[in-house]
Amino acid sequence: METTLYEPVKRFLEQLGYTVKGEVGHCDIVGLRDEDPKVVVIAELKLAFNLELILQGVDRASCGDEIWLAARLSTKGKGRESDGRYRNLCRRLGFGLLGVSASGRVDILVSPAAPMPRNNARRRSRLVEEHQRRQGDPVAGGGTRKPIMTAYRQQALACAAAMVAAPQRPRDLKAACPDAQKILRRNVYGWFERSARGVYGLTDLGRSALASWHPDGP
Repeated sequence: METTLYEPVKRFLEQLGYTVKGEVGHCDIVGLRDEDPKVVVIAELKLAFNLELILQGVDRASCGDEIWLAARLSTKGKGRESDGRYRNLCRRLGFGLLGVSASGRVDILVSPAAPMPRNNARRRSRLVEEHQRRQGDPVAGGGTRKPIMTAYRQQALACAAAMVAAPQRPRDLKAACPDAQKILRRNVYGWFERSARGVYGLTDLGRSALASWHPDGP
């Protein structure tokens, strides 16, 4: 699983001064450096160096300032990481290349060059906003088998947890969930229902979701 590469690459980027979180806006890893202007680094993970990894980097290049591609180093040292053509392609694209050993050591195979021109400001802005709004780092990058714990889902779960004992009004939830009114009104997941005017309660689906995401309690 690509998630086994997450912690080593996360530590590597943190040592460079980035605040790192996994699975943000379909990117395996997003790191922010709180400077002016803000710097966005994106890392994509694969178990082996291949064309798909480079294609993911190309896709992410429209919303990041620095792109790193990371994969497990081959045991015999004969994988694509030792192919000069593969490294040269990454250099031409301006991507950094990281090799992760079985022990978790991270080696820089290619350093990222000066960033290419970026032209998708909206996508980049949404990536930064999701990273900043998400509480903590609840998801290891590289996983695809379960829903992602987004900032929106975190707030929806906070609302659900507050409603276990009794229905609540949006303004009563605002301290823990700033977007409570919008979340309850839109009810994207079907977790909430209106029990009285301006008052919302938890549906059976909401209780089930809360138990699934927080089996030991919120």
